[in-house]
Amino acid sequence: MKSFASDNYAGAIPEVIEALVAENKSHKPAYGNDSTTKLLEDTLSSLLEIPFKMHLVFNGTGANLFGLSCTILPYSAILCAETAHIYVDESTAPETLMGCRLIPLSVDDRGKLTMDVITRSIKRQGDLHHPQATTLSIAQPTEYGTLYTLEELQQIRAITAQHGILLHIDGARIFTAATALGCELKDIIVASGADVISIGGTKAGMLYGEAVLILNQKCMEHSSFLHKRSMQLASKNRFIAAQFLALLQHWKTYSATAINKTKQLEELLKKYASIKLTKPVEANAIFARFPPSWIKPLQEIASFYIWEEASHEVRLMCSFDTTEEELERFDKKLAQLNKDSVISNS
Repeated sequence: MKSFASDNYAGAIPEVIEALVAENKSHKPAYGNDSTTKLLEDTLSSLLEIPFKMHLVFNGTGANLFGLSCTILPYSAILCAETAHIYVDESTAPETLMGCRLIPLSVDDRGKLTMDVITRSIKRQGDLHHPQATTLSIAQPTEYGTLYTLEELQQIRAITAQHGILLHIDGARIFTAATALGCELKDIIVASGADVISIGGTKAGMLYGEAVLILNQKCMEHSSFLHKRSMQLASKNRFIAAQFLALLQHWKTYSATAINKTKQLEELLKKYASIKLTKPVEANAIFARFPPSWIKPLQEIASFYIWEEASHEVRLMCSFDTTEEELERFDKKLAQLNKDSVISNS
């Protein structure tokens, strides 16, 4: 059974599997000192046309914590959305590894940080009694699947630059964001002026792996040591690199599929008056309130997360391998539940 729970429930795109099989035929140096990792660095350099230092890691939590660790001091505070993955879904790993304060900021009804909220959160700079905000972390897309436009990213960069704050971007679904915005990865990085950004591979169709790009020269100084310290340096680094090389050739096709299927699912849900969308559908996530009695029967057709139990808000996500047949099966169950509700209320 396929799932609407998360795009990390999906397997890998065929090209990634083929790349791993091909990579497995030879011996190469460990810890990133191999020709495949070098080819990935060169490929990204050609695509981005800006200087960076690349580190490959195993997972999203590792990407966030390692990347952020390159931006902080022992007395730092990291500003983030109250919905941020590092604040809500990474347990106590941020505090354990980084040893600094996370300060959650309120988001608007689209799940985004506003310029006013960001500006007001940067305070008591230079006050030794207060944790010093050194980094702002945002997600693109947000945890609600909404997007910062390129213009909004520029505005955020202007605020952080004005106050001497570094900018970190959690790009676990950055390929989906680029497709939804109709732009290239380079456009997001340049517009944001990010100091550190993660490029998510797992949710885009790799078996595992993320890339952390350090774009700030100061943050590069100790990044290799912090990479090792974070326990995210892979001995067989080339197997992450090989996956990324395959993904970079095909991400536009696969992320477009995920977004198109999400839009189709959105239209299916809109047919039913009992279902209320709670957030704009901008990438490959849908947030909606379902009738409570519908949730369990629908989860038997395709699993999905209950996001907010009190309001019966759920999250549905499509992946690169979501099919028409799966949408039709889900819609058939919706129609049945809707019909039963009409009969019971008549």
